[in-house]
Amino acid sequence: MSTSQPSVSIVVPVRNEADNIAPLIAEIGAALDGRWPYEIIYVNDGSTDATGERLAAIMKQRSNLRQLRHARSGGQSAAVRSGVRAARGEIVATLDGDGQNNPAFLPDLIAAVEKGAGRVGLAAGQRVGRKDTGFKKFQSRVANGVRNAILKDGTRDTGCGLKAFRRDVFLMLPYFDGLHRFLPALVRREGYDIAYVDVIDRPRHSGVSNYGFFDRLWIGIMDLAGVWWLIRRKKPTPEVTEVNA
Repeated sequence: MSTSQPSVSIVVPVRNEADNIAPLIAEIGAALDGRWPYEIIYVNDGSTDATGERLAAIMKQRSNLRQLRHARSGGQSAAVRSGVRAARGEIVATLDGDGQNNPAFLPDLIAAVEKGAGRVGLAAGQRVGRKDTGFKKFQSRVANGVRNAILKDGTRDTGCGLKAFRRDVFLMLPYFDGLHRFLPALVRREGYDIAYVDVIDRPRHSGVSNYGFFDRLWIGIMDLAGVWWLIRRKKPTPEVTEVNA
């Protein structure tokens, strides 16, 4: 396992996912070993179970595994942001820590950003064959439909945790709670293209959802209005050159 400077950082936000830690890390390794120098950053978002202890045990065996801990839960967007800020790779990929996102799709997402040659700021997973209940899938369709009608971001599924993006592009975006739900619209706002990769959803390994019902399914009206305003107020980024004496 390489300890060199990583070119890719995998960020996994988790809260109370102790039983899902080891299987998911093994799958990430199987997907990425030998492809890129990479690191795995778990952001322990105020877990009260054995999540921290499980991560600490695996860190003794895996030199490219890091753990960040929030003293109290700040939510999924805050956890992703903490991980991206700490990342050492130029490309960051994210996935949920419950096992529903299959790490086997990470190489396709990372490659899509690389092949974009600077034009692609985000590669977004688009779930097919979702394993949620019919009611949850219905709510997601409504939420995605409303968001797309207003923002016209061309994305059918912003709720998929499987994403890859340029670290510098993410860090130039305005931060707010729920940011991860609006990444396609905000990345387009900065003038970058979006690549889409179909990914296959699967049931979580164990446990229950730890991020809120509304956080998963309903787009906050104020957040939606705020992102719409940001897009409307965006001016073209000036081309800047330095003039030497």
